[in-house]
Amino acid sequence: MQLSSNSALPWEFVGRDDRVAASQSGWVFDTAMLLLTRPLDAAIAGILQVIGVDAEADRAWMFEYDADHLRFRNTHEWSRGGVGSFVQDLQHVPVTMIGWLHQRLVLGQAVMVNDIEALPRSAGALRAEFIRQNNKSVLSVPVFHDGRLVACIGFDAVKAPRRWSDEIADLFRCADLIAAARYSRPPIASAAEDSHVAYPALIYLRRAHGILGTPLTEIVGLRSSKDYTEVWLMDGAMVLDPRPLTQWLGLIPPGWFVRIHRTAVVNHQFVREVVRRSSGAWQLRLHDYGDHWPVSRAGRAELRAHLGV
Repeated sequence: MQLSSNSALPWEFVGRDDRVAASQSGWVFDTAMLLLTRPLDAAIAGILQVIGVDAEADRAWMFEYDADHLRFRNTHEWSRGGVGSFVQDLQHVPVTMIGWLHQRLVLGQAVMVNDIEALPRSAGALRAEFIRQNNKSVLSVPVFHDGRLVACIGFDAVKAPRRWSDEIADLFRCADLIAAARYSRPPIASAAEDSHVAYPALIYLRRAHGILGTPLTEIVGLRSSKDYTEVWLMDGAMVLDPRPLTQWLGLIPPGWFVRIHRTAVVNHQFVREVVRRSSGAWQLRLHDYGDHWPVSRAGRAELRAHLGV
């Protein structure tokens, strides 16, 4: 279904009961057969390929949440020939990056994004990721087990915008079958599943030699520099990143980072010293850096909470 510029809203939220009639696509039967006849991971990969091809998607994917809903990781992906794959990029990613989407998935709603460029400012981090993947439209359907959001499956359109509508009812049913197969049986760790643990949470930065995936654990602090952000790293380097600090706030996990000033965020694990000047001002010494970072009055309470003092 080709999307014309006037045929849909920029995004839509769809409950599982909003479209009762299935599209008669055969997806539910195919999903059940694959789950019954193949090993689980191979079955899910096969399901994504079958429904992705039939839906004329460019990618079909699944990501899973951790137990605390603080991070997610892409576990399965099918992509059409010539379309890039991102399954290894999105490992142990902070849920804050998809916060705008996540708040709807938790409510049990599917989200059909028809116009990436029209996403609101609160979805800035998500929009940046969609653009990085060259997405034109994205459908996301929540996966629930025992009343709890555990995963998400969906489609990407890369070559041209698309609007999936009738397919949403079937995708909800496929999600139910996958959830029953994946989460109702005792977990059996495989070598492939264990290998996911090795992927660190990465942020991609432009360095002198190209674009480099940098672990979040190596980011010492962030400072606003007009429309850019200074990213200070554990090795002493400073990278000037084109994303503003407000967008970075959606990428970094709040459990590690604390905003000490309207222009600065630091990884509390690298705080070496808190200095109280005679004037009453607070300053931080970070990692092995020689200079001190100022702490605003508003940032003091949050900093003390993170440091436990």
